[in-house]
Amino acid sequence: MPSSWRPFALLVLAAACWGTGTVLSKQAVAEVPPLVLLSAQLVVSVAVLGLAMARDRATIRGLDPRLIGLGALNPGLAYALSLIGLTSISASLSVLLWAIEPILILLLASAVLRERPGGQVAGLSVLALGGLAVVLNAPAAHVEIVGVAATVAGIACCAAYSVGSRRWIVDAPSTLPVVFGQQVVAAGFAVSALVVGLVAGAAVLPSAVSGPGIASVVASGVLYYGAAYLLYLSALRDLPVSVAAISFYLVPIVGVAAAAAAGETLSAIQWAGAAITIGAVLAVGGIEIRRSVAA
Repeated sequence: MPSSWRPFALLVLAAACWGTGTVLSKQAVAEVPPLVLLSAQLVVSVAVLGLAMARDRATIRGLDPRLIGLGALNPGLAYALSLIGLTSISASLSVLLWAIEPILILLLASAVLRERPGGQVAGLSVLALGGLAVVLNAPAAHVEIVGVAATVAGIACCAAYSVGSRRWIVDAPSTLPVVFGQQVVAAGFAVSALVVGLVAGAAVLPSAVSGPGIASVVASGVLYYGAAYLLYLSALRDLPVSVAAISFYLVPIVGVAAAAAAGETLSAIQWAGAAITIGAVLAVGGIEIRRSVAA
């Protein structure tokens, strides 16, 4: 694969992991309370990443503590809020709300990192958002303000995480230790929040979890946290965060397609909207590749 295409391929794979993981998380949260689910997912992810660290004899020593500390923000706090939101809103509404994340990242990257994606990228971002709105407009969504508020707060945490990671990831010698360190912090945050919730009576343990429920927890932990973050941060080394964020429009597309495979039906206009979004994201990739070649 040409080196200019590599970061975009990583972003597409990350989007596929996040989109599939969203559907698996929605299945799991039907049986497992949010904080229990997040803790279990992160423990699974840390275990898998730890095996990879042992294989590579990697270490987190010497990494910027600010970069590692971002794990408390995302996936720690961000996905605790997101899973709480999923208990009261539909998966379709959740992924539609998450479509505002790239817009928040564009604004933060402009203010903090002084990134200027240019008019073409901004225009294609709007086009991708329009296509996504077409995809997600048809399914009826049950709206509860608490679920929406929790989800939007989680999105803001993720946007801040992306900008912070872009600022400090380029100085890290490799990506795997960064992801491992961040998710150890996130797992510590989630487990601590779970313990406090159990003591306060605000959280409960599941009375029983089915085999498919356990499989959903494990698979979503590996895909949504371990694989997706490793792929995303690897791509973020080589791309401005304002450009990398455009790939997030693919996440709901994958999620809706996975839901369709599980039995939901999509109309022709929804598939057309998906094509618009995918085309806009690919166009952004083409623009950045031409820029890198010209440079």
